[in-house]
Parts: sequence; structure tokens; C-alpha cells
Amino acid sequence: MYGNRLTIVHTDPSFVVVDKPGGLLSVPGRGPENQDCVVSRIKTIFAECIDQPAVHRLDMYTSGLMVLALTTETHRTLSRQFEQRLVEKRYIALLDGIVKEDSGTITLPFRLDPENRPYQIYDPEHGKVGTTFWKRLDITSGKTRIEFRPLTGRTHQLRLHASHPLGLGLPIIGDRLYGNGREGERMLLHASFLSFLHPDTGGRIEFNSPAPF
Repeated sequence: MYGNRLTIVHTDPSFVVVDKPGGLLSVPGRGPENQDCVVSRIKTIFAECIDQPAVHRLDMYTSGLMVLALTTETHRTLSRQFEQRLVEKRYIALLDGIVKEDSGTITLPFRLDPENRPYQIYDPEHGKVGTTFWKRLDITSGKTRIEFRPLTGRTHQLRLHASHPLGLGLPIIGDRLYGNGREGERMLLHASFLSFLHPDTGGRIEFNSPAPF
């Protein structure tokens, strides 16, 4: 598909930050063919790692920064930060078309379509609200580069907020679920910035990973 190399960005006695390649699962899936993932690789590298180190996930086809806890206490602390929205995340995406506005906020309720998993559908009555701040960075060859700052962390949130008519109305390039992506094509969505409070010192730390597209 494309690069499958997991890059370790930062190591700490209680956590590790990695740069996940697109095409690699964050956590194990069902079946023996879906066991290779960020979690399994980290557990192989760090013998002291707890059994369930993931405190958040990236979609399989999304690349970029993830933090994983190596200890139970750090997992609890980082999970609490995500719940309290103390973690700041930014993503870079390339959309298939031109976004005319400079910036804005998208707030849409959506939920899983049980008849078409893992597809998410707009549902103003039963859906869970997802909120994303966005900013247009540039337009090149009819494609728009966007910076997304999600306030919430719903499943497929950025992919939906990009593609849905009530969002930006333009799918992320390479998105096979909500756009016109083809098998083997890279989805151009990258987690480029991650900031949180150090679980031991309390000081804010941040990590950057330039989008590889």
C-alpha cells in the first residue's frame, strides 16, 4: 500500500509518542491477519509496556502522531486529559476541490450505520455531536489544504466533516469510505500536532510531524 514504518518520536519512562504510517491499525482488529498494529509493535519494543497502552486512536488510513501509555497510572492520567479536552490535536488534510471560505466551525451529529459498518451517517436525532474548527491553508491545482482542530473525537469525524454537504462538502483525497479513493491510494489526512500535559511533571509538552504530502 504505502510506507509501513512506525517512527518513535519520543520516549519517556511512562509514555511514548509515535508517528503512525497510514495503512497500519492503531489497535488489534479481529482475526489473526489484523494483529499487526501500533499497540502490538510498541509492546514488542517496550517489555515493560502495559497490556492496553492506547489512550486514543487514529483511523487505519490516517497517519501521524499518537501517544501511548507505558504504565497504568499514566494511562489513567492521559485518558482523563482526553476526556477533559486538555489535549490539543491538529490535522492536515488535502481535499478534493476548492473551499472558498477562510475558516469556520463544523458541528454535526452522526452515528454508526449498523447496516454498513463502519460507515457513519448524519442523524440529528440520535447522533453524537462532533465539533471541528478548520482553517484553509492554501489551494493548489484545484485541491484545498486544510488544518483541522477537532474539539471532540468522534469516529471518522474529520472525514465526515470534510465530505458531508453540511460540512465542507469535499472529501479528503484517497478516502475510500466517504470519497472516491481507490484501493492502495493514500488517504491524505495526517495528525501533525499533539500537545498534552506531561503525566509526571504537569508541564505542557508538544510534538510536531509535518504532513508527508
